[in-house]
Amino acid sequence: MANRDQESLDYYYHSWSKRWSMTRSASSLRGVTSATANTSTNAAAASTHQRGCRCNWLRLRQRILAKLCRTTIVIVLMLTVLVNLIFILEFGYKSKQSSSGPHLSTDESTGRANITDDSQSYQQYLTLEIVSSQLRAAVSVDGATMIDDNEVGKGRGIHVLVLNQRTGSVMARQIFDTYSPHEDEAMSLFINLVSKGRIIVMTIKDEGSFHLKQPTRDLLQRYGSKNSQILGWRDTWIFVFQKEGINSLLAQRGGGRCCEHLGKSSNFLSWGENLSVTCKVRLSTDQHESECQWPDTEENQRRREFCSRVEGYGSVCDCHQPTPINFQPSPIANNQIGNVPVAIIASNRPHYLYRMLRSLLRAGGANKEMMTVFIDGYFEEPMQVVRLFGLKGVQHKPLGTKNARISQHYKASLSALFKQHPDARHAILVEEDLDVSPDFFHYFSQLAHLLDEDPTLYCVSAWNDHGYQHSAVNATLLYRVDTMPGLGWMLTKKLFKEELEMSWPTQDKMWDWDMWMRKPSVRRDRECVIPDVPRTYHFGASGLNMNSFFQDTYFRKRALNNQPDVQLRGIENMKAANYERVVHTAVRNATVLDHNISPCEESFIPNVSGETFVLYMKMEHARDTVTWLQIAKCFKIWDLDARGSHKGLWRFFLKNNSIIVVGFPFSPYSKFKPAPVIPIELRPASTTPRSN
Repeated sequence: MANRDQESLDYYYHSWSKRWSMTRSASSLRGVTSATANTSTNAAAASTHQRGCRCNWLRLRQRILAKLCRTTIVIVLMLTVLVNLIFILEFGYKSKQSSSGPHLSTDESTGRANITDDSQSYQQYLTLEIVSSQLRAAVSVDGATMIDDNEVGKGRGIHVLVLNQRTGSVMARQIFDTYSPHEDEAMSLFINLVSKGRIIVMTIKDEGSFHLKQPTRDLLQRYGSKNSQILGWRDTWIFVFQKEGINSLLAQRGGGRCCEHLGKSSNFLSWGENLSVTCKVRLSTDQHESECQWPDTEENQRRREFCSRVEGYGSVCDCHQPTPINFQPSPIANNQIGNVPVAIIASNRPHYLYRMLRSLLRAGGANKEMMTVFIDGYFEEPMQVVRLFGLKGVQHKPLGTKNARISQHYKASLSALFKQHPDARHAILVEEDLDVSPDFFHYFSQLAHLLDEDPTLYCVSAWNDHGYQHSAVNATLLYRVDTMPGLGWMLTKKLFKEELEMSWPTQDKMWDWDMWMRKPSVRRDRECVIPDVPRTYHFGASGLNMNSFFQDTYFRKRALNNQPDVQLRGIENMKAANYERVVHTAVRNATVLDHNISPCEESFIPNVSGETFVLYMKMEHARDTVTWLQIAKCFKIWDLDARGSHKGLWRFFLKNNSIIVVGFPFSPYSKFKPAPVIPIELRPASTTPRSN
């Protein structure tokens, strides 16, 4: 083999040598030019060969890279499918193990509560950041601020936030000034009305224990609080709990407490330490806590929408026996107000509005089609209440501040109401913090014609400023008064469009609208008709000009008629000339009380029943009301200013006797005073303090 290769090599060597010799001989004959050309040709051939080799190598490399990319993509896709299969299998396994339940742990040293579960670490939870201090109460949910009250002089008490246990969405916000009386009762009622399973967050700003009575403390303790019994003056306090539910884990374990923190005040003049607490609460995954299975009706569609968004309305959202939201009020015989529109004046007090609308819609003669709720501001929860009852709702952009804002809201509501109902001759206004009597609409139906027939009348009102439980007894009796009572009243379109609307106070004037309507220049000696027993009851304990102490002192013991279809007596006697004859007769025939006894003495009114008594008091002119206010304080009726009079004369009941008070010598009825009788004169120092 080697010899054969050697022979081939020798053969090629001799052939090449021979060719080289021939080439050189030819080259010597052609000269220098031919040699140069041959050299160039050989160089070009070599260059072409090199380029061909390079292209082949590039094509080979591209093929290799393409194969690598395809291989990589296939591997990535296979890994992705594998990871997803593992995740799905793991998720299914953990779902089957959910019945084993989570573990609840609370870190008392940091105030942080954690609901964790080693086998369910994938489940979602809420992070609550809560502040309680003298000047601030704040709650944020997963970084979103839900409460941040740091305004000086406002927001005192216990702030309450209700969260959905499945989504963490805010369903209610409330402030209860438990420094003031009866606010703890309102808070207890609210908590009891919250649906089971909800997460409730509570935090104190400034002071929240002064009127936190034992029943409320016991209620908080039942929900897991360890500090409600020792919560004291100016302590700071944070409490988060889940209201017990039939299937809730916390109920099974005997308590709903998620986290709680207390900062004790060291002395009477100081506050507890500022608390800033982070609390983690796991969201529920209980499939049994689904929506209530109410029948699919129009009524329940409204109910379902409402209950999915707001909280604190009790049995309206009960799955088994929900309270009705549709009513069938009895019709009114000879209804004179079937086409009279009703304006419900509302703000951001949705629970008041809910209570008021339930009362109004159940009254005989109620017509939903003629009712419109006017809301001062773009608040969502009051609008949800309006939709719950299937009513029309209108939201106004607020104008002005404080009293001016309320005044502008009334004007805008009346203007819009008459625009909605251009053919209406009358309108009824009722506020969101009023209960109404069963005969509310029947009352106005009987009296509407008086506004058309007697130009000396200003309005018809369902309210009596002196209508307390001990001073109002006759549901058929009516009076004329020279003040505008409001609180459920009817006026004519003519009065509003031709007088009030064009002269209504502008938004820069901080006036109360009702006080403005009582001005002599506006009232123009006209009067209003009122009942002895009121047809409305004021229950609102919070508002711009209202607090729980004021409500408790002047409104809690008010009378409210509870009889349906009361037939009023002496309606025609409410016309000016007729009423004068009635009053003259009543004063002339009344028994004069013993003016030597102080009106503040129990014996001043004899212990008899069914009589009419008269007393004369000193009153030099219309603004001389000093003695009257002291007498009103003694009789425990309205004593803050002079209201509910007719030409210096007041009428009411005491001990089931009709009482007439005549201001002498201002009142024209002073002429009936017997000569020997000396008018009573009282000064503030001579009366006993008011006590209801």
